Amino acid sequence: MAAKILPVVKLATKVTIAGGALYVAYDSGLLGSGEQGSEALGKAKAAIPPAIEEWMKYFGLQLPTMPKIEFSPVQSWNSGVRWTISSLSEAPTKASDYTSQGLQYIKDLTK
Repeated sequence: MAAKILPVVKLATKVTIAGGALYVAYDSGLLGSGEQGSEALGKAKAAIPPAIEEWMKYFGLQLPTMPKIEFSPVQSWNSGVRWTISSLSEAPTKASDYTSQGLQYIKDLTK
């Protein structure tokens, strides 16, 4: 009986953890616009260092200093999508240019 229940419990645990992570990400604004993501990053930058210091004191650990990272989600929001659409819009022109260059190269070889 326990052998049949264990997979169900494992699946329920995994679904609960994934759902909780998704809820926290949505609630904090990580899945919203660039401005919301920037605000969430600012909140995380303000909250994480004090928490790390508290845990370091609790466990008696010494960690190296955190590097300064200058990253703006608003600047890079959907940059991959923009690059892809730009490349797709330029594809016919590039294909035509490369075809004419290839034909010219073949004509030069056959002379």
